[in-house]
Amino acid sequence: MTTLKAKLQDDLNAAIKERDELRSSTLRLTLTAITKEEVSGTTKRELSDDEVQKVIAKEAKKRREAAEAFAQGGRAESAEREKAEGVILDAYLPKQLGDDELEQIVAAAVAEATGAGAEGPRAMGAVMKIVNPKVAGRAEGGRVAAVVKKLLAG
Repeated sequence: MTTLKAKLQDDLNAAIKERDELRSSTLRLTLTAITKEEVSGTTKRELSDDEVQKVIAKEAKKRREAAEAFAQGGRAESAEREKAEGVILDAYLPKQLGDDELEQIVAAAVAEATGAGAEGPRAMGAVMKIVNPKVAGRAEGGRVAAVVKKLLAG
């Protein structure tokens, strides 16, 4: 068992003992998503910590989107629960990049891509190829794409 998955399991056991319903249900759902990912495909396999982290990030994103949808639908209580679940999952993810840090990384990538001959909005793919490995797990793809578009537009 990977160290991150083991930590999730230990935290789940602690949450159950403490009778923390929100934390235990969130961790239980996340561990289920990890197990589902492990058994998908032709053979069962053990996920690495990076793969487990990607599953956690996907689950956290689902919570943010659900909270937004509930808030727009006028269901504040459900939105608050989803936000709280997202906060619990964020504790297992690396610290997210701030707007300034992200903009600096993207600006350097834009300069690198334009130096290689890419220009204008068509350079988006080239810039994203440079940026994605540098920000993997530390910034959501939508945020990165928005900053890239903004800097390419001038």
